[in-house]
Formats: sequence, structure tokens, C-alpha cells
Amino acid sequence: MLLTTEQIMSMKLFARRLGSRRSGRGSTKKSRRRIGIGVVFLGALAAGAATVVVFYAAWAQTFDMKNVGQMPERNTVYDVDGKIYSRLAGANRLIIPLNEVSPHFLEAVLAREDTRFHKHGGIDPRGLARALLRNITAGSAREGASTITQQLARNSLPLGGRNLRRKMLEAMVALRIEREFTKEQILEAYVNRIYFGSGCYGVETASQAYFGKNAAKLTLSESALLAGLIRSPNRFSPLKNPQGAAVERNVVLDRLLDLKKINQNEAAQAKAAKVTSNPRRLPQIQENYAMDAVQRDLNMLLTPEQIDFGGLHIYTTLDTTVQNAATQALESHLSKVERQGNFRHPKRSEYRAPQEGEDSSMPYLQGAVVVIDNGTGGIRALVGGRDYGDSKFNRALAPANRQIGSSFKPFVYALAMTRGLLPGGGISDGPIHPGEIRGAGNWSPGNSDNSYGGVRPVSYGLSQSRNTMSVRIGDLVGPEEVQKTAMALGLGKNIPNGPAIYLGSFETNLKDLTSAYTVFPNVGTRKQSYIIERIDDADHSPIYRAAHVSTVPIDPGAAWLASNILESVMTTGTASSVKSLGYDIKKNPAAGKTGTTNDYKDAWFVGYTNALTCGVWVGFDQPQTIMSRGYGSALALPVWTQTMTKAAERYPAVALPPVIPLAKATVCSVSNQLATNECLAAGAGYNLTLPVDKVPARGCQIHGGAETQLAQRLDDSGRRAEAVPNRVFQSFRRFFGRR
Repeated sequence: MLLTTEQIMSMKLFARRLGSRRSGRGSTKKSRRRIGIGVVFLGALAAGAATVVVFYAAWAQTFDMKNVGQMPERNTVYDVDGKIYSRLAGANRLIIPLNEVSPHFLEAVLAREDTRFHKHGGIDPRGLARALLRNITAGSAREGASTITQQLARNSLPLGGRNLRRKMLEAMVALRIEREFTKEQILEAYVNRIYFGSGCYGVETASQAYFGKNAAKLTLSESALLAGLIRSPNRFSPLKNPQGAAVERNVVLDRLLDLKKINQNEAAQAKAAKVTSNPRRLPQIQENYAMDAVQRDLNMLLTPEQIDFGGLHIYTTLDTTVQNAATQALESHLSKVERQGNFRHPKRSEYRAPQEGEDSSMPYLQGAVVVIDNGTGGIRALVGGRDYGDSKFNRALAPANRQIGSSFKPFVYALAMTRGLLPGGGISDGPIHPGEIRGAGNWSPGNSDNSYGGVRPVSYGLSQSRNTMSVRIGDLVGPEEVQKTAMALGLGKNIPNGPAIYLGSFETNLKDLTSAYTVFPNVGTRKQSYIIERIDDADHSPIYRAAHVSTVPIDPGAAWLASNILESVMTTGTASSVKSLGYDIKKNPAAGKTGTTNDYKDAWFVGYTNALTCGVWVGFDQPQTIMSRGYGSALALPVWTQTMTKAAERYPAVALPPVIPLAKATVCSVSNQLATNECLAAGAGYNLTLPVDKVPARGCQIHGGAETQLAQRLDDSGRRAEAVPNRVFQSFRRFFGRR
């Protein structure tokens, strides 16, 4: 069959249409495939993004939000009057509530850092887009997009380094902060946490450091300047770079003007203000020995975390007036000693700090002073050396232990008086013969002046610090009892019990010795010394209070008798020069005891009024002879008189009171029993006032005879006591139960 031309043309056209339809169906399938792949990709991308968001949101939940509002600040140390004495540890920050911040500063910081703070929920998409556009236009990262909440998040919590991961986590934490805190709480935490350069954290510290005023009183110009520091605090500090600080201030003022927070006139006036700093000297960490003592006790009372985080209110017993007086007294007197012709050692004025590798021991004369309140045991002053900058070794505290020498004798006498020895009892002041003292072998210590006498009253032995008499009195009690009492007094745990203990041949530190001496003004009661009265946390809730521990290591009556003798030390004894040194003993009654160790290596004086007990030590860090005849009366007593004269202005001294029941008695200096007519005939009777429990219960068994009237008075008892034969000491041995 033949086809016409028209039929052939029609068939070709049909075939082309059919092919076209088949081709269209293939393209549709490809398009649908592409769309499907795109949907899957977008879905996977969305799922991935959601997973990332969920991951970082979950990570953000692991942080403790308490850390947002809590921030380290300095621990504040107060003196006994509740005044700020110093600050220590923590950041240099003073936290204040938002209502104590100038509104000018709040407006300035929002204009500078986050204009939409009150409108966003932690992340500001509009601000992010604006910053991105400006940075692209400028070709560099000139504007950040972090909100105040995001800044607070990274400044409060350990979110990691500067990378995308941290930014994601920061955003999630910011959202969480916005849910858990109000805008006011967030802003308050922010202005207290941010760094303003020069070691200042928080707006209050910066305001005081730069302008000498509280943050509530900041002017518009000052507020804009502080807000301008936030992004580069060290670079634009007004103390170091006032021109740069002015430029940044003006940028903030222009921004406030753009936002219509201020008008043209206010902006012009603020820009015209000269950038001048009028810093207030903030209480900083005091580098001195008293603060060293505070830090030591703090380390024992609290954990390192509690101390380092700061914000603590530490109330001490320190009295600034007494502390300054002790510091000045020590330096002024030791400088005077260094100028004496017989002083042969390096002087402080010649001191040069050692170079690395050189001997670091302190070559010049040192000293220490401790003043304790008798009523509480609170340390009113503590000086551990002449210059804390030269040497931080605290010579007032352990382990700076030294031999205490004659300053220990009052405790030996008091212990003997506990056993019945009385102040008028006769003791030989003659040389000690080898073998005379039990357990001492051939040990025979002599008197420091190499002079000796006959039988003298017990009171003379203590007031004149006679070694031979003191050793014989100690031997009446025995080294074991003396050792036990020394440990009960808090003078140490490893005190030897040999006879040398009677002369203080063991080591302790000045604080503990001074504390032990409080048994005399307190009639037998020892007040445990302490320097921290109370510690409050940042919310002013007490977390520690001093225990005020008291013990009674010495019999009250014996302590009273010994104290009476120690009063005579200041008038006729080894410290009688106190009057010529300027101390008014009549106006401020006092008692005390000097102490000097072998070869004049250590000089001591510990004395007290009814209110305060003060101890002084003078010597070298490496024990050596200070100077010829370097007694405690010459080296330590002058420091005591200067310190206590000044202290008396705040702690007036009155007569050391007889706080226990007393009675008068006539007793025998040989037997220490009630005197009889035969005692009087032998010149051994004398009158004295005694604590009631120390009045002898029976008449003299050595002389016999009838008891005398208790009120009878013998004015020359001291002279007559010296006339008693040398058999007195042997009778004492029998009285104390020794053979």
C-alpha cells in the first residue's frame, strides 16, 4: 500500500510528539528525584541542627547556676573596733546591689554592650545580623554580637576557649540564665563581675579606685568612661591612658545620644569634662606579721576553697593603736641599740637583700612583741620582726622557738608556793655545790653577776632573779612536776625534765610564753590566746566563733603570791629601770619578769597590768651574743615600756586587785608554819597577807612554843630572815618531804 505524502508527514509528526511525551515523563522523574534528595538533605540538616541544639542545651543544663550570682571578692579583715583593718585573698571586688549603682552607668553600659537587653531572651538575632553586616562591610571583626547575658555566661562559668563550640554553649547557657534569673539580677551580676583594669573587679571597686567615690555617685561623664573600659580595660585605663579613656568615653556618649538617652547639651558637657582620676586608697592586703598570724589561723579554721573564694568577714582581736605602738617601739629601740658603741653586729640601715644563691639569713638584730587581753585571751598586737619586707619569718610564733631563761622562774616559784613555800621563807643564795641538786650530777649554775649571799627571802630570789635560789626552790618541787606544769601552761609538748628546767633551759615562742603569763593577772587562770574572734560568710551569717578556752594550770593562791612578788620586780627588782624609761608605775600599776639566756643570746621581758599582758623578745635569728651585759632589762624592757605606755591610753591600768579571799598571818620563815614565840625569839617570824587557803594550819614544829597573835607585825622580817642559820635549807627539804 502506497502512502501519500501527507500521510507520511502526519506519521512523522506523531512520532515526534510521542518521543516528546516520553522525554517529558523522564524529566519529571528526574526533577522529582532531585526534589526528594533535597528534602532528605534538608531534613538531615535540620535533624543535625536539632541534634546539635539538643546536645548543647543538655550540656548547658550541667552547669550550676549558683555560680552566676556568686563571685570571688576580697576577704575583709576587721580590727577589735569593727573597722576595716585589711583585705586578703579573693578578687579585688566590692559587691553591691543594683540600686547602689548610678543610673548613668546602667544606661551607659547598656548603650555600649547591649541596647536590646530588655527585649531579647539571652540571644539577640537582630544584633547578631547587624554585627555581621557591619563586620562584612568593614572587612574585619569590628563589632561583637554577644549580649550581656552571654558575656555573663562566659565570665561566670568554665565554657572553654574562644571557638565555635564555646559560642554555641554560651548561647545555650545564656538562654538558661534568662529563664532562671530576672533582668535585674542578670544586670546586677554583670556590673559586679566585669573587669575594669588596674586589678579592679566590679563597678564599685572601679569607681573608688578611679574616682574616689561610690558607684552610686558616678556622673554621666564618669559612667561613660567606665563603660568604655569594658572591652579593653588595661589599654584604656584612665590611670595609664587618660587620652584613650576620653576617646572611648566619647564613643559611649555618642551612642547614648543616638539612642536619645541624653540630649546634645548633656553630651557636650560630659565630653568637656577633663579625665582626671582621684583614686581613694582601697584597703589592700597588709603585708605584716599580724596578718600572717591571721592567715595561719584562717588556714586551720576553713578550707582553701572557702578562703580563696573570698567574701568572708573576719573579725579579729587586733587593736590598731596597740599594734602600731608595738611596731614603732620595737624599731625605735633596736635602732638605738645598734648605735651603741659596744654593739658589734650589722645594722638594719646597712642591710642589702641577698642575691640569688647568697645566704638569706637575716644578719641584723631582730625582735618580737605580743600583747594579749587578760580578760579574753585576744591578741591585741603581734609583731614578728622589724621589717616584713626584708623577712617574712614570724618570730612571735612557732616554729620561732628560743630558750626563755629567767622569764620561766615565776612559774617555778608559784609551783613551790602551791606546796606551802611562802614569800618570806629563807633560801640560801650561796654557791651550789656539786651533787647538791638531785639528778644534776656536778651541775652548779651560778648567779649572773657572780655574787652570792647568805639566806634570803624567797621574794628576793624572784625579784632579783637569783639563779642559785631559783634552782634550790625548783629542787624542792622536782623536775617532773615543773615539767608537767610547763606543759599545762602551753609552753611546749617536749619539754625536758632535767634540773636545768628551773632556769628556763628549754625553748618556746613568744606568743605562748605571753599567754602563759596571763595566769598571774588572772589569779591562776590561763587564757588561750587567739586572734580571730568571729568569721561571717558573705551574707554575714557566722560560720565560726572563738571558743574562749580557759584552764587553771597554777593554783590561784600561789599565782596571787607570785604576782605580788612580780610587782616588786618593777620597783626594786631587775625591771626597776622602768620608771627612768618613762613608764608611770603609780598611774599604771604593773608586774613582770626579765629573762636573759646564757651568753646574752636572748633577751626577754614579759609584764602585765590588770588589763593587758605584753611579751617582748630580742635576739638574732642565728643565736649569738647580742652584746656585753645584754640583759632583758636593757634590750627588751624599753620596748615593753613604750608599747604599754601607749596601750594604757586605751586600756587604763588599775591596781592589781586581790580577787581572792585574803587573811593576815604571822609565820615562821624556817618552817613556813604559823610562828610561835620561839620563832620570834629566833628572828624567824614575820607578818604577811596570804590567800585564805595558804594560811598554815599549824604552829611551827621546828622551834616549838606558843603561837603568836596573827596581827603582830615584824617590820624587819627581811633582815632577820637573813640571820637564820644555814640549816634552814635542810629544814625545807624535810618540810617538802625530801631527804
